[in-house]
Amino acid sequence: MTHAGTTYVVYDGECPFCSSYVKLLRLREAVGPVVLLNAREDHPVVRQVEEHGVVLDREMALVMGNEIYSGGECINRLALMSTGSGFFNRINAALFSSPTFSKFAYPFLRSGRNLALKVLGRKQIRP
Repeated sequence: MTHAGTTYVVYDGECPFCSSYVKLLRLREAVGPVVLLNAREDHPVVRQVEEHGVVLDREMALVMGNEIYSGGECINRLALMSTGSGFFNRINAALFSSPTFSKFAYPFLRSGRNLALKVLGRKQIRP
């Protein structure tokens, strides 16, 4: 389902925080191609992530080869792969390069996403 050497980030394209996050994130060139996938669109990788047990209304996902990382582990891996160039990426790396902090902070980030969707009148990914 995935192309060898391609990294996929599956996120909620209708969430302003999620969309901004993935667009601002600069991943190291060593990672190779990175494809940003809106979890609301029908795509084989989105289906693969859901079949793996990731609930995309609760977590974003990172697919690297045969590995799928979600939630706090996903943002931790993304922070470790980011370039560190630019203000956003330096802050992101400083905060989320710790697996413990990423796991702790993720439920708060998810709550912000849910509140934003509610305020904007947007539905969950899979109602």
